[in-house]
Amino acid sequence: MFKNQPKGLFSLALANTGERFGYYTMLAIFALFMQAKFGWSEAAAGQVYAIFLAGVYFMPMVGGLIADRIGYSKCVTVGIIVMFLGYLCLFIPTGADALGKIAMFGGLALVAVGTGLFKGNLQVLVGNLYDDPKYADKRDSAFSLFYMAINIGAMFAPATARAITNKCLTAEGFVYNAGCTDPAYLEALSNAYGLCFGVACVSLIFSVVIYFASKSWWKGADVNVHQKAKSKEAVVDNLTPEQTRSRLTALFLVFAVVIFFWMAFHQNGSALTFFAKKYTDLSVAGPMRIGFNIWSLFLIAVSVYTIVGFFQSETPKKKSILAAVTVALWGGAYALYSMMPNPVAAQPSDFQQFNPFFVVALTPLSLVLFGSLAKKGKEPSAPKKIALGMLVAALGFVVITVASFGLTSPCDLGDSTQSILSPGWLIGTYLTLTFAELLLSPMGISFVSKVAPPKYKGLMMGCWFGATAIGNYLSSIPSMLWNKIPLMANWGILIALCLVSAIVMFSIMKKVESAIK
Repeated sequence: MFKNQPKGLFSLALANTGERFGYYTMLAIFALFMQAKFGWSEAAAGQVYAIFLAGVYFMPMVGGLIADRIGYSKCVTVGIIVMFLGYLCLFIPTGADALGKIAMFGGLALVAVGTGLFKGNLQVLVGNLYDDPKYADKRDSAFSLFYMAINIGAMFAPATARAITNKCLTAEGFVYNAGCTDPAYLEALSNAYGLCFGVACVSLIFSVVIYFASKSWWKGADVNVHQKAKSKEAVVDNLTPEQTRSRLTALFLVFAVVIFFWMAFHQNGSALTFFAKKYTDLSVAGPMRIGFNIWSLFLIAVSVYTIVGFFQSETPKKKSILAAVTVALWGGAYALYSMMPNPVAAQPSDFQQFNPFFVVALTPLSLVLFGSLAKKGKEPSAPKKIALGMLVAALGFVVITVASFGLTSPCDLGDSTQSILSPGWLIGTYLTLTFAELLLSPMGISFVSKVAPPKYKGLMMGCWFGATAIGNYLSSIPSMLWNKIPLMANWGILIALCLVSAIVMFSIMKKVESAIK
């Protein structure tokens, strides 16, 4: 799994892990922060949330265009600085007035611009490592590992946000209450959420240290087409104009389809969080409590890797060591679980840790599965995995639709809650959506890095995120409809879009796959 990968993969992945930890800590509470601080409705908070996500994922198009001319590493460095300034604007305490809104929107703009310079170009550096023939056959598995590292940061983010929130509320004499509208409580809650933005500043410092300390490991990948042209080595681009057009056509067809996946998938910070707040029993009792202890989840996730290592080991000694480590990990997870209160008081943002947990835990299993299929010559192509991912995403929203039978419509519920559903429904939804994500997201990034013509690498990676940006903006539609239509109708729209996208992807499969050859 980790063998024979270039060292640069791990250092770049760790640098991205730190940045993503701060970003997802902020994102876990962002919609709730706007509601607590400014008193905005689900529709208003969801709209700003979607616009921000769209900006974050649209700006890599600009960042990629710049990097194709001046270099990838330069853009990554500037991006880190701009992001830091953005999170600092969000962290500085302000009132719920015009100045507070200016600081928030200014900070969001800086984070979006900084991410545009950082995110896509860091992933181009990863892809460039695999232009070396020695590593070329490991490109897909490398991006799966890279994606897993990102999600380690995302996994700890909601728990960090909850810990900060609870500590600050306790200091003010409050406990978290999803239905409380007391002004003093809401002020304390918004201040607590504001501190979470400071976490992003600290995590970026971690990323900077990792990035520059390991520069020698990935420096050779920091070469764009213009820099290659000045070199006496390597052919810059041996594609014919017809091949270039074919590849670009295939890429844009894929970009168009995945828009609707991201529209559906990125309900985690808006509609699914509102669902957790309004309809889910946040008093969690019994064995399900283990899902709300992030360290237990982490130990369980690590144990998946030791189990896979056990079956892949070739010597009895290694098998014995890995078996002992696995038992120790399970014992530690159980010990932490046994110390939890029963019931445990969860918060709506806690549910956002399940998706990254499932990504981290399921990545080695997906690598084993597809590795086994590859040896038999039966591994699905990246475009086929994307189409299958759309089908699985539709299934994920079928789960939440079944859970919504008989629930009061949000427009009739108003500001009150109907906290009657088991957390298992949301956890099941996140599990199914994670299967879809593993089929689509890392494979899509790998596909772009492989198919993009050399002179357009940065721009095409940016366009992948541009498609994500459009999907993220469209993700506001369920929030806008939240208080207007029944829950099942809201989820039904997402199911229909995923199914139609899957059908379209299968229909263009031959054209897309031919561009890879």
